[in-house]
Amino acid sequence: MERSAIPQRFSRALHWVGELTSRASAAVVVALVLAIFILVSALKDFPAKWQLVFSSVASSITLVMLFVIQHTQSRQQMVLQLKLDELIRTSPNADDLLVQLEKAEDAELIEREESQVAHHEALREPNGDDEK
Repeated sequence: MERSAIPQRFSRALHWVGELTSRASAAVVVALVLAIFILVSALKDFPAKWQLVFSSVASSITLVMLFVIQHTQSRQQMVLQLKLDELIRTSPNADDLLVQLEKAEDAELIEREESQVAHHEALREPNGDDEK
């Protein structure tokens, strides 16, 4: 399945921003910029125009970061899911129906969860043999 170049570049850019902003140094830079802004604003008697600009910039950055985080987490979750699916496929005793279970209906998820809980409770009971 081939994707066009523009979404791939955009995805790479989002991952680069995500990696850059997840570093401790990024938090230090933001804290310093914020401290400098507050100090300079206090010296200038907190100009209303500056506060409006700062608020707009902060809101814009927050919105962009929301999408960056969502994109990177979605990709990481998909990769983890694929790895888990591969482990299920390679295990001879695994239930193959668990592959792609995240796409199942809610009722099936609840049924499977109850089955897993019952299985583990049976294993914890003294002389509890697995009846499945």
